Amino acid sequence: MSKERTRISASVDLAAQGKQRGFLTVPHSRNDSAWGAIRIPITVIANGEGPTVLFTAGSHGDEYEGPIALMKLADELEPSAVSGRIIILPTMNHPAVRSATRLSPVDGRNMNRAFPGRYDGTVTEMICHYVYYHLVSRADVVVDLHSGGKTLDFVPSVVMHRLEDRELMDRTLSAIKAFGAPVALVLVELDNEGMLDTVVENAGKIFISTELGGAGTATARTVGVADRGMRNLLRHFDVLAGDPEPPAEGSRLMHTPDGGCFVPSADAGIYEALADLGANVRKGDPIGRVHFFEDQGRPPALYAAPMDGMVYSRHVPGLIGRGDCLAVLATDYTG
Repeated sequence: MSKERTRISASVDLAAQGKQRGFLTVPHSRNDSAWGAIRIPITVIANGEGPTVLFTAGSHGDEYEGPIALMKLADELEPSAVSGRIIILPTMNHPAVRSATRLSPVDGRNMNRAFPGRYDGTVTEMICHYVYYHLVSRADVVVDLHSGGKTLDFVPSVVMHRLEDRELMDRTLSAIKAFGAPVALVLVELDNEGMLDTVVENAGKIFISTELGGAGTATARTVGVADRGMRNLLRHFDVLAGDPEPPAEGSRLMHTPDGGCFVPSADAGIYEALADLGANVRKGDPIGRVHFFEDQGRPPALYAAPMDGMVYSRHVPGLIGRGDCLAVLATDYTG
């Protein structure tokens, strides 16, 4: 990747040693601020030689474990403990985090479908362009922290894609095992166009994501998984000293082998979960039903597990619509 023109300015020197706290300034002229700007917090911690790890969170503004864990990491780490460079963007889609929405309230874009962006595009596209050409270009490893937001909940997990590049696949698989989440998942993505994941992988770099929980909140357990996992990754890549800390609850290596793992709702109504997160089910077992509260006497629609596996994710709000993701199943990974 070559250095590209940008309209975003950084108050930190990405090449300097030490610890710097600052902002990316994104121009945003609008009705209430003619020369306005959006300021996105950034921390850079560098000391000597070693890998560069880029941590991002807040791509979707209703996902909270990542921003919490990254703000803590930025506060706690000092250069003397680091060998290499750590770049931290805890609220990459700052407007969405401020409004607690999945999409940016500025331009309505889903940031994780807008990469690699455009320097002369909308606010979301400008941020994506800067992150890709000016931060990803410097990184050896990119870690993008996600959870389920307001509409999904997940068994806390670290996630990678199934990759055609065998060597990159093996290196990434080793890293997600080191992370130490309750589930380490190899994911087949239904729609990967415009994702940060995809542009990083296409550049031949290690990309790691998470689904740390969700339901529009964060818990002590899910933030703890993020805290331990990030430090484990930094130890795995020798940016921090020591060995990764194994999780107290163990870690299960799983995958979604194909699109059949995703269960969409064909109905609109009130959703009743019949299998909780983490439950092991057999093909044909009931996992949920949709009640037609406006049609008295109409039997609810029953949804069954399409395969043997574990309930990895489920719909959260009481109301569900046609086409909403009702549940995702995962099964043990065998390579």
